[in-house]
Amino acid sequence: MLRKLVRNTLKSYGYDLVKPDGRLVKDGLPADFDSETVATFQKVKPYTMTTPERIASLVNAVNYLIKNNIEGDFVECGVWRGGSTMAAIDTLMKAGDKSRTVYLYDTFEGMSEPTEHDKELSGHAADALLQSSEKEDATSVWCYSALEEVQNNVGSLNYPADKVHYVKGKVEDTIPQTLPGKIALLRLDTDWYESTKHELEHLYPLLVPGGVIIIDDYGHWEGARKAVDEYIAAHKLPLLLNRIDYTGRIGIKY
Repeated sequence: MLRKLVRNTLKSYGYDLVKPDGRLVKDGLPADFDSETVATFQKVKPYTMTTPERIASLVNAVNYLIKNNIEGDFVECGVWRGGSTMAAIDTLMKAGDKSRTVYLYDTFEGMSEPTEHDKELSGHAADALLQSSEKEDATSVWCYSALEEVQNNVGSLNYPADKVHYVKGKVEDTIPQTLPGKIALLRLDTDWYESTKHELEHLYPLLVPGGVIIIDDYGHWEGARKAVDEYIAAHKLPLLLNRIDYTGRIGIKY
């Protein structure tokens, strides 16, 4: 009875309760993760809301860029506490690469205002979720983390400080005023329609051929999905977005 009640409650929010396959899990992580990926995930786990699969895909993407000598900066829009960027930097440093410039775009004051496009795929409106959440709750949809906290978290890896640029404000206000040069890795995680649309319009053209794009919220927020689908259709992009997990998508620009 309790299991049924919990499962029905989860389903009302678009989730389900599934018994894990023990053959595929080791120490709580997928058994196919190599030791370096496991170590990176454990290091950044306190600073990210993303799943192990999304961190593993990010690690793989960075290693792919290094192995294939694909030049360009790393860009993340929507940083929260810095965990995903830390995973990318940790992977760079393990490879002995401290040459990449990293751009981190965020309000560093929590989520910006959503529009009517911004709903969970389950139908729950983003503005209602924000109103029912405490802004400084570490687990809330607000994703609040102050700039100083992020700087301390990322700085703990001892990556060259002059290579990391923190761009504070709504992306609609800071882009294109502050832009990188060539982009090798573009990770978009601002959730909403307007911000994702703006990022794609200004940043995707800077992504080099062979560069990697990661959309963190394609499978969770309708606004992010709508912005991505519209951009791909409008520009007739031959971009295959592969599924990482229920929400994350990854592709390579050609």
